[in-house]
Amino acid sequence: MDTVLLVPPWLEPLLRTPFFNVCRIHADAARSECNMYCLDCHGDAFCFYCRSSRHKDHQVIQIRRSSYHDVVRVAEIQKVLDISGVQTYVINSARVLFLNVRPQPKTGKGVAHICEICGRSLLDPFRFCSLGCKVR
Repeated sequence: MDTVLLVPPWLEPLLRTPFFNVCRIHADAARSECNMYCLDCHGDAFCFYCRSSRHKDHQVIQIRRSSYHDVVRVAEIQKVLDISGVQTYVINSARVLFLNVRPQPKTGKGVAHICEICGRSLLDPFRFCSLGCKVR
């Protein structure tokens, strides 16, 4: 029997959201980059200050950057989503996973594990390189 992946209503909007723009409301403040996402509202990304004023009691995750790509800490996302099968990495001493597929040169010979969706080489026996590939 095939396992059905239940996609929460916030996941696809999260994967389409651009992060790390400067907040229009708090542009002059420090920490005004839009790197937060509300799982309750599933709207645009917002900054630290918008979180305290507009999403105080909401379920919010923080998006981080690694090599110019958006990542989320495993400790945050696994509370709200089944991330089994997605490759994780340790970056700056935190275990993270990538939100979306990252471009990669053609896979070389001898690669033991590849993403089932995009063909990216994986370090370990996982099925997907990112959350985006898992929900495709």
